[in-house]
Amino acid sequence: MNNRTDIIDLRTALAALEQMPGELVQTDVPVEPLAELAGVYRYVGAGGTVKRPTRTNGPAMIFNQVKGHPDARVLIGLLSSRKRVGALLGCEPEKLGWLLGECASHPLEPELKEGTAPCQEVVHRAEDPDFDLYKLIPAPTNTPDDAGPYITFGMCYASHPDTGRGDVTIHRLCIQGKDELSIFFTPGARHIGAMAERAEQLGKRLPISISIGVDPAIEVTSCFEPPTTPLGFNELAIAGALRGKPVELCSCLTIPEKAIARSEYVIEGEVVPGVRVKEDQNTGSGYAMPEFPGYTGPASDQCWLIKVKAVTHRRQPIMQTCIGPSMEHVNMAGICTEASILMMTERAMPGRVLNVYAHASGGGKYMAVMQIQKSVPSDEGRQRQAAILAFSSFPELKHVILVDDDVDIFDSDDVLWALNTRYQGNLDTIFIPGVRCHPLDPSSNPAYHPTIPDVGIACKTIFDCTVPFPQKERFRRARFMECDPARFVPELFGKREGEASEAGKAENV
Repeated sequence: MNNRTDIIDLRTALAALEQMPGELVQTDVPVEPLAELAGVYRYVGAGGTVKRPTRTNGPAMIFNQVKGHPDARVLIGLLSSRKRVGALLGCEPEKLGWLLGECASHPLEPELKEGTAPCQEVVHRAEDPDFDLYKLIPAPTNTPDDAGPYITFGMCYASHPDTGRGDVTIHRLCIQGKDELSIFFTPGARHIGAMAERAEQLGKRLPISISIGVDPAIEVTSCFEPPTTPLGFNELAIAGALRGKPVELCSCLTIPEKAIARSEYVIEGEVVPGVRVKEDQNTGSGYAMPEFPGYTGPASDQCWLIKVKAVTHRRQPIMQTCIGPSMEHVNMAGICTEASILMMTERAMPGRVLNVYAHASGGGKYMAVMQIQKSVPSDEGRQRQAAILAFSSFPELKHVILVDDDVDIFDSDDVLWALNTRYQGNLDTIFIPGVRCHPLDPSSNPAYHPTIPDVGIACKTIFDCTVPFPQKERFRRARFMECDPARFVPELFGKREGEASEAGKAENV
């Protein structure tokens, strides 16, 4: 498989990985889904903001023997390497932001598949006497402190009560009972949250499907956010453009809603109006689960309730899960962040922003490194305008680091080199205080400092590490002779030199 249209679901994605040496490992050693599974993968390839020691760019991993779930396997880390994401999406890793931006500009709407879908090979209805989410869904916990078993890779699909327009997003879902889930909506940040609020105003339940184990193109593009994808924009259309074929949907069996037809699992249910549940009501742990900033956040007492009507799945289904602070989250959230910034800046100042990297230390959300090209004297100052546009294109962004076109934005050492040699704190730092960012940042809290008025309010900051245009010659990097290292160390440079260079960049993220 070398064409991105060959991958149409999770199973074809795994088949592609099997052809890539070192990208997928499996184990038959029995594993406990509660904390142990994630604890193992922390060392194998979690990366991101996970507590050290952890490994970045490790392989994806399948656990074939999950205690308590004899008929299921669990996959983790599919997208935890940017190089692997690029391979699965048919794109060089450093160009993924540009590719997704192009697809967002040319969406291809999903299509409804008639008849029984692959995800409906096995059906469990809530009225069945033995129906129990705890037994049907091998949902792990990331740590011993988690509020309960979490579905971290569920593609939530619902339709707006007024317009009927469908949309897909990923939310934090915790199993609360044999037919109940809690769902956490970040205030004002997700479309399905707005749909649930409108349904509640109308006194209606909101039908919702949760598709687990899908095409990686769907998993990545579902993380687009406003203003790039406003309310009414179905992110599945971006996945369709990315694959060159529409995403297949199917009609749910127990609710008037659709689901992703080639999923491994689908949970069908309804968001109940006027009900809020405490996330840790069954454990009293006080915590939710580890989130992308690297901390285990407090359990919310304002989660909405989903009453489950059915679970359907493929035969011998593959459960997919994610460690909250891992590189997997960074890549899902970050590549969409990059695409949103590139789309905005290219419209406003074409050709000035060469590339963007949503840095792993910010979970793909808090920090962007922007590579700027200054070609004429009047370009001076435009780099800071580009940073302001970045904040507008992705509201959860907190820090922007600006660098010149000779800096590798995917190499943190190179970025810090620019910070140390092309930046003066009192001259090149721009503060924008008192702006809404993201509530999961523990420093964006009145407890951190009394001047912070509310949870989620932060100071957006620009670090301008670009060289002033008139001084470009003075800051020219040391020039080395261009040569072919493959002549001397073919075991390291067996491929053509350009390929080796790009692979090196991908490994440095």
